[in-house]
Amino acid sequence: MVDHAFADARLAGLYDSLNPWAPCDDFYLDLVRGAGSVLDVGCGTGALLARAREQGHPGRLCGLDPAAGMLSVARRRRADVEWIDGTLSSARPDGLFDLALMNGHAFQVWVDDAEIRTSLDAVRELLAPGGRFAFETRHPAARAWESWVPERAVEVAGVRIAHEVVAGFDGRTVTFDTTFSGAGWGAPEVSRSTLRFLSEGQLDVFLEGAGLVTEVRYGDWDRSPLTASSPEIITVCRVAERLPHR
Repeated sequence: MVDHAFADARLAGLYDSLNPWAPCDDFYLDLVRGAGSVLDVGCGTGALLARAREQGHPGRLCGLDPAAGMLSVARRRRADVEWIDGTLSSARPDGLFDLALMNGHAFQVWVDDAEIRTSLDAVRELLAPGGRFAFETRHPAARAWESWVPERAVEVAGVRIAHEVVAGFDGRTVTFDTTFSGAGWGAPEVSRSTLRFLSEGQLDVFLEGAGLVTEVRYGDWDRSPLTASSPEIITVCRVAERLPHR
């Protein structure tokens, strides 16, 4: 579990080691293969779109991320993928996409209701007729934050990464620190993050408000049904035929 705000080049260099290819990537890669044009929101170091291109995806692939260090890694990976530095509000790409996606629990960095609505409206505007939006959030009932403790720190390439919750779940959000330390690192570096946890019903309210209709939902990357004990809420939605009245 890693904060997506890896702006520093040193941290971006660790990202792929901390986040090796996993079942979640296979899930999204399958969706990418079936779409002619794809926007990866919060693309990080670009592993997903790079893999799709390597496997022969012939269409438009575009990655969007606000962290320059991450995009530097992505650009070294593939020059035949569009990499855009920014967010949906600051650097929206031109054209429409058959698929937009958010991997790595990036959806949860949208904390405020207004931010979620504005961001989903932006996603909806970037989708072609019949386009789909896929993302995942951690299931609140799984209480993933209870494992974000210093005692469960990991070490990658000589760097120790430890998490510690500083503001527990209040029914909406969890705030935690990620501390990076190690020989040759200098002073420890601390990154503070706040994530929003939404229930299935709350997600649907926001999606419907943006003109998006849930097509399918899973509880884990094996496509098992969503239950109260599922670790994830994985959503694939599509553009509604008509926008809702507001």
